[in-house]
Amino acid sequence: MKKIVVCDHLHKRAEEILSKEPDIEYINAASLPKGEPLYQAIRDADVIITRSSTPVDKKLLEHAKELKAVVRAGVGVDNIDMEECSRRGIIVMNVPTANTIAAVELTFAHMLGCMRAFPYAHNQLKQERIWRREDWIGNELKGKKLGIIGFGNIGSRVGKRALAFEMEVITYDPYIPPEKATNLGVKYTTNFDDILACDIITIHTPKNKETINMIDREEIEKMKDGVVLINCARGGLYNEDALYEGLKRGKIKFAGIDVFSKEPATENKLLDLDNVTVTPHLGANTEESQEKIAEGAATQALEAARGISYPNALNLPIRESEMPPFVKPYLELIQKMGFLAAQVNKGAFKSIKVVAEGEIGDYIDSLVTFATVGVLKESLGESINYVNAEFVAKERGIEILKGRSPESSGYKNKVSVKLTTDRDLIEIGGTIFDENVQRIVEINNFALDVEPKGKMILFKNTDVPGVIGEVGMILAKHNINIADFRLGRDEHGLALAVIIVDDDVSKEVLRELSNLKACLSVSYAIL
Repeated sequence: MKKIVVCDHLHKRAEEILSKEPDIEYINAASLPKGEPLYQAIRDADVIITRSSTPVDKKLLEHAKELKAVVRAGVGVDNIDMEECSRRGIIVMNVPTANTIAAVELTFAHMLGCMRAFPYAHNQLKQERIWRREDWIGNELKGKKLGIIGFGNIGSRVGKRALAFEMEVITYDPYIPPEKATNLGVKYTTNFDDILACDIITIHTPKNKETINMIDREEIEKMKDGVVLINCARGGLYNEDALYEGLKRGKIKFAGIDVFSKEPATENKLLDLDNVTVTPHLGANTEESQEKIAEGAATQALEAARGISYPNALNLPIRESEMPPFVKPYLELIQKMGFLAAQVNKGAFKSIKVVAEGEIGDYIDSLVTFATVGVLKESLGESINYVNAEFVAKERGIEILKGRSPESSGYKNKVSVKLTTDRDLIEIGGTIFDENVQRIVEINNFALDVEPKGKMILFKNTDVPGVIGEVGMILAKHNINIADFRLGRDEHGLALAVIIVDDDVSKEVLRELSNLKACLSVSYAIL
């Protein structure tokens, strides 16, 4: 049984998912006091799920001796000691896109609130019972120039919707290709002053050393008089002292703020101004968003607990979110190929070599990491992960090699892993076909077409009549059903069969197969 502990309150969807899994012990510790009661609950947890209320610091990690992964149910990981987690080989994941639409729509709520002063008109009528339309002459979004700082998941969707309002949209983001913006009809600039010249500016960047106080007094002075500023991303991206001064003297006409440098922000001086719309960090606070976050966090926790994968991992040597979509299936494929190679070629590992052909070769370092995890997982199990794999390989004297191959196989992209042990070597090649279909296309120079999934018998033999029938008879005798049978032949009179079966294969079955006159080798693997 794997143990997953939820440390903070989540939408009920998380419990619905986690509580029904027969191989998972689910503990809801959200109501436990932080400190010793929580530490006791997580002492043998494989995975914990947190929000922002639980500090995942060195003290907590010292109590979680079996911890393999932390899932942050949301985007920000300010409450997690990433360095300490990485040092301990603990993978940290977040759920970065579940609240995307909620954050986008809140941005527009603030934008419209600023342009039409809705909150103040609302309060005057509802709280003061005053009907005075002349107090609330607003402005339209149509025709205004919107500057978007950061054009990722949220910023790009803000831009797309702003175009529907017939706004002129320009973005600054040095980490994206310009066509990501221009293909949507959004202007792209490398000159930050172009953003500062806009009528409305909204920011959608992570919080780091480059973006803290990205908008300060100097930037505000360059802005046009009457600018409107929006921040529904992270507190501290706008210098709050500079923002306050700009609002107070009218340089900034209005600001819409959902996030603050220090939260709760009940004493923040921005609340004293009457040209600010504020909300208490509501970017993810929709029913739909909370359900998606809970579902995403629970699903990721299950995959991590079972060692299947670590979606949206933040402390891996790769960032899946920054890679083109075609890359991820190759990473998954080469890990499976590494795992298969280690099951077939048992022995003391000497070297792992990864070769890439085509555009996928640009991601060779990531391919190496995933292949190494696959190889070592066979012997080290859950103690190996993407954070520590290459360190463990080095400690064990395993040579890690990598290279790019000329495009000569006929495949647009192809990856291979070659595992050398003290006994033998095996080289497996694979590719991805349309719609992310993973295929092994080569094993030790035998051309094949095998889906890397299920229970596999690898049977190498001299290519003589009757072998397939003999193999079939042995499997039938043991009530083992053949689901698929793939055969590769070479010019030397040899053949390699990969037989996918529905049932477990015992040592006795393998022994009978190996005793066949034509058999050169037989092995069994499960993917």
